[in-house]
Amino acid sequence: MNDSFTVGSLYAGIGGIDKGFIKAGYKVLWANENDPNSCITYEINFPKHKLSKMDIWKESIDEFQNVDVIVAGFPCQAFSIAGYRKGFDDKRGNHFYRIAQIVKRLKPKVLFLENVKNFQTHDKGRTWNTIAEIIEEELQYKMYDEVLNTMYYGNLPQTRERWYAVCFKKEDGGNYPYSEVFRFPKKISLKTNIQDIICNGMVEEKYYYREDKYMYQDLVTKIRREDTVYQWRRVYVRENKSNVCPTLTANMGTGGHNVPLIKTDYGIRKLTPKECFMFQGYNDIILPEIADSHLYKQAGNSVSVPVISRIASKIKEVLIS
Repeated sequence: MNDSFTVGSLYAGIGGIDKGFIKAGYKVLWANENDPNSCITYEINFPKHKLSKMDIWKESIDEFQNVDVIVAGFPCQAFSIAGYRKGFDDKRGNHFYRIAQIVKRLKPKVLFLENVKNFQTHDKGRTWNTIAEIIEEELQYKMYDEVLNTMYYGNLPQTRERWYAVCFKKEDGGNYPYSEVFRFPKKISLKTNIQDIICNGMVEEKYYYREDKYMYQDLVTKIRREDTVYQWRRVYVRENKSNVCPTLTANMGTGGHNVPLIKTDYGIRKLTPKECFMFQGYNDIILPEIADSHLYKQAGNSVSVPVISRIASKIKEVLIS
C-alpha cells in the first residue's frame, strides 16, 4: 500500500502548508505563488521545488501535474473580520472558484483548504454553504471542516484560530472509497512557553523602543512582566493575559504598533521577524534579505506548521487504510 503521497500547492505563500505536509511524509511536486516577496522566501527554503510564479488566473490548468493532494490557503481578505466582509462580491473571494476549476480537472484524492476562523459564519453562513455545495455536489468530495486553535493543536504559545477543511474524493456514483472516517487531531497540552521562543540575548537595536519614541513612557509604565506578550494599541498598552502570543496578523508589516511587544533585560522591544516565524512553528526557516515589513506580513499571513503536519498525518491514515 502506497504511503508516500504527492502534493500540489496553490496560493503557496512562503510554503507553510507545504512544510507541514512534508513533515508528515508527503512529497510536494509543484507550487504556485504570485507574490514576488513570498516567492523569494519560498525559493530560498524550498530550492528544489517546482514553483510557478504566474498569476493563477493566467496559468493553464494543463500545466499542473496530477497529484494525490491539492492544498490551498486561499486569499482570506474577503472573509476576514478585519476586512470588508464582501465575500463573493469581492473579487478576492472568487479565488475559490479557480481552485474548483483546477480540482475538477485534476481530481486529486484530497483537497485541503485553510482560511480565517470566521469563514463558516461569514454572511450568515451563506459563503460556507456555497463552498460546501460546490465541493460536495459539483466536485463530488466529502468535506470535513473544523476551526482549530494553534495553542491547543500545535503546541505553540500563540492563540490562533483558523478554519481547516479536508475533502476526500468520492467514487463515481457518490460512494466514499475509504474504509476509515477522517477525524481531526485531538487537543494536546501546551508545553512550549514564550521563553522557549524569544531570544534572551541582545537583538538588533532597531527592534527596541527607547526614550525617543513617543509612547516610551506608557510602555515602561505598563509593560512590567517578561513572561507575557503585549500590544501597543496606538493609545494604550494591552497585556495578553493568557501568557501566549496574540494572533500574529499580516498588518504587522504595515507599522511597528502592530507587532507584539516583550520586556527583556535589554529593554522593551517588538518581536523580531524570526521570532514571529518561530511562533508559527518555523524552527529552521531561512530568512531572505528583504525588508522586515515583508517578513512580518509573511509570518502573519502564514500557517502554524505543526497544526498542518498533524492534520496531514490524519489524512494519510485515511488514505492508507
